[in-house]
Amino acid sequence: MVAAWMKQAGLKGSCHLLRHTCATHMLEGGADIRYIQQLLGHEKLETTAIYTEVSIKQLQEVHARCHPSAKLESKPEIAYGKHCANDTGPNR
Repeated sequence: MVAAWMKQAGLKGSCHLLRHTCATHMLEGGADIRYIQQLLGHEKLETTAIYTEVSIKQLQEVHARCHPSAKLESKPEIAYGKHCANDTGPNR
């Protein structure tokens, strides 16, 4: 059924690719991995954990917000943000 919808929409790929993309986008958007586990129907959290690979772009963004050397080069309101363990900035 999904394969037919994808073909009708002009998309190439498989149901697995669609599931993987959806889960990855949800994780990158901040969804809790346990919700994604339930959505995908995985029995073990380890199965869902394959989606937790972080993109290089995400690593660079977190580094820019959280690393001390990056904070010296940027404004405090930009340097602080989510994903910083010791963040005391305005977004916390």
